[in-house]
Amino acid sequence: MTDRVTAPYGAWPSPIAASDVARGERRMAHPSVAADGIRWEESRPDEGGRTTVMHRDPGGTPTELLGPAWDAGTRVHEYGGRSYLPVPRSDDQNPTRHGIVFANRADQRLYLLEHGADTPVPLTPEPEHPCALRYADLALTPDGEHIVCVRERHPAPGDEEPGPDDRRPVRSIVSLPLSGRAADDPDAVTELVSGSDFYASPVPAPDGRHLAWTCWNHPRMPWDGTELRVGTLDGPDGALTDTYTLKGGVAESVLSPTWRDANTLVFLTDWSGWWNLYEIGLTGPAMPLHPAEEEFTHGFFPGLQPYHGLDDGRTVALHGRTDLTPGVYTSATAEFAPLDTGFDSWTALAGDGTTVVGLAAGHHTPQSLVRLDTATGRTDVLRRSRDDVPATDYLPVPRHTEVSGRYGRTVHTTVYPPANPDAAADGPAPYIVWVHGGPVAKALSSLDLAKAYFTSRGIGVVDVNHGGSTGFGRAYRERLQGQWGVVDVEDATAAARALVDEGAADPERLAVRGGSAGGLTTLLALCGDTFACGTSSWGVTDLLRLAAETHDFESRYLDGLVGPLPGYAATYRERSPINRAADVTAPVLILQGTDDPVVPPNQARALAAGLSEHAVRHALLEFDGEGHGLRAPGNQQRALEAELAFYGDVFGFTPPGVEPIELTTEYTGDDPRTGDDGQQARDASEEPGTSAEGAEGDAAAEPLPPLEDRSAADGEPAAQQPRRA
Repeated sequence: MTDRVTAPYGAWPSPIAASDVARGERRMAHPSVAADGIRWEESRPDEGGRTTVMHRDPGGTPTELLGPAWDAGTRVHEYGGRSYLPVPRSDDQNPTRHGIVFANRADQRLYLLEHGADTPVPLTPEPEHPCALRYADLALTPDGEHIVCVRERHPAPGDEEPGPDDRRPVRSIVSLPLSGRAADDPDAVTELVSGSDFYASPVPAPDGRHLAWTCWNHPRMPWDGTELRVGTLDGPDGALTDTYTLKGGVAESVLSPTWRDANTLVFLTDWSGWWNLYEIGLTGPAMPLHPAEEEFTHGFFPGLQPYHGLDDGRTVALHGRTDLTPGVYTSATAEFAPLDTGFDSWTALAGDGTTVVGLAAGHHTPQSLVRLDTATGRTDVLRRSRDDVPATDYLPVPRHTEVSGRYGRTVHTTVYPPANPDAAADGPAPYIVWVHGGPVAKALSSLDLAKAYFTSRGIGVVDVNHGGSTGFGRAYRERLQGQWGVVDVEDATAAARALVDEGAADPERLAVRGGSAGGLTTLLALCGDTFACGTSSWGVTDLLRLAAETHDFESRYLDGLVGPLPGYAATYRERSPINRAADVTAPVLILQGTDDPVVPPNQARALAAGLSEHAVRHALLEFDGEGHGLRAPGNQQRALEAELAFYGDVFGFTPPGVEPIELTTEYTGDDPRTGDDGQQARDASEEPGTSAEGAEGDAAAEPLPPLEDRSAADGEPAAQQPRRA
């Protein structure tokens, strides 16, 4: 063992290069189990983030089912989610084999890929204009001949400006035949349910007599209030009658229903204040299975499976707070037994009644597809998202803490101290507060090489699950109601100050960073006196523009986070970083994509121009062709190295092997706040509800991506992986 080098924090030699982080992972999502093997979605970071579907046969051989011409992904709600469904196919000569039905990202049609076939065939009609018909939450009817799913119909763009209601998509639950007849005959698609603004999780009963689903309406988000409804099916392509609400309402979030039998549903509800497992018959009250002050789901992600019923009557379910792990509920004894699996953070479960698989990760273990023994907790790793994991000595060990925020409220954080067996330094370390996207999301503690890139060089990281984050019950989520840009900023500040108070962090070397929604928190936090600098990655800068132009799913999101318009327009302006440049007291690194439809580049340029007016040191790095998040590995590497160089400049160290960054107090480009070219950057909504135009042209004609950072496989908890919005 070599002697440890004494070097300044931030300048420690590290084997974890930015290129290692940027290479990315084969992120996996939405596993499923059938008699002929296991299937799952898997991203291809070296192919621009394309998602394929993989199959592992009973002998253990993995096969990629979708070639480079196909990209599995649904844009319903613009949140992505589960994009495929295995379907059994058999004939007189062959045993049952499974094909897959999947949504193709490019045109959003559903396709069927038969077992052994090379080319998928369309199942849904070609829309009148690109991506006008979208499908999600696929379920197979008991007869095996139809798909029931959510359909989203987008209106055709017109020559004249339509009214607000005319621009909104219309959603319904439909049934369509697996025969492919609907590809040429749109009338073969049967609309079963309509009338609500949003739908999710349609599930036919095992005998085909009933259909259950969840739905909700503006201005609520699905974590605010949904309804679990049920109706009687007159055949798989017949009418749905006698519909009624079983559970839920405006202040109760019901998610992920499944049928235990033909007359009983299991589901998740936060009626008690926590998302717990319940069951209910077609009549009568709902009964809790295991009341607990913990969550049994990560929240709303279309197609996410946080529990699975077994043939012997037991239920395997994920549970916990920040990170979830599996346990087994036995109905005969009403006992819930946690399983010790050796993995710290699970995101999904799937099974066929006997075999259970899941997606799990550890503090030092990459995301893995594993088979779970529900009796012992033993796991068999079937596939890993990456093979090149650094030695554990260079990886930080997370420490979950609770700190006291403003007015004594509890703030949940996860601390990652510097970790490097080859280096040491004296005194308290510099720390970066990481703010997750969302803002209703959470940061998990599974392996993240981006964090290790900094901690292995001597810079500590602390994740703050500020008020509004999921994982800590409904009351904690509701702290952000009307307080986005206030509570999250206060909690991020409290996380930093707590580390100073315990002697771990240097009060003169504190940074804050966040992307998308976290970028707004970062920029507002820099208006105080706690942080020495901050990094905003495609951070939200203009709340009025966001409210005016975002996609339908989030078009009323800010009603709850800030307040309804037009009455709260002044509050929107006050909490928009684009209007607060005069209040920023520390250097800023701004990372921005030139094709970002959520935060157009002129907003980042306007922010930089405002910082220059007030002599605030800053750097603006723009990435050509990138949107709301970075997808190209080269750009990811450049951004990470620039961030390290930025901290080196502010904190007073020289990171080895990284080009210095130039901070300036002068803005040399055209000022986007003046002239026609800057129309979109001028507090884009002096009149709330109007959309801004300019350099982005008609970018807002397409629904904007969701606020959370999303850049890998869809349908995973947002903060577990780097994501594009």
